[in-house]
Amino acid sequence: MRNFRKYEVWSDSVELAEHVFYITRAMHSREYFTLHDQLRKSAISIPSNIAEGCARTSQREFKRFIEIALGSAFELETQLLIAKRVTALEGLNTMFEPLEVLQKKLNSLRTKLK
Repeated sequence: MRNFRKYEVWSDSVELAEHVFYITRAMHSREYFTLHDQLRKSAISIPSNIAEGCARTSQREFKRFIEIALGSAFELETQLLIAKRVTALEGLNTMFEPLEVLQKKLNSLRTKLK
């Protein structure tokens, strides 16, 4: 069993999720509730899937959960792009670069697991 806490990509994704929670606090309106909820779910899904994959016994299963985490990272990017278009939330632009770095790290880890 792997220790998920030792993976830099896991700690980076936890930090990103924390940032998403901070920024989405400003989405008080019912109008944005669904987007608010989806942003948070996608952000939480990334480190959660990395951690769950670490608990798997085979390399193949671990790789599959890294792929799911990568999918959640791209889902989060899409939701951030939508939020940027429909809201005036400050701080959204600061999230794209760390998210792109995280996506690259997840893809690199996935590639190493082949």
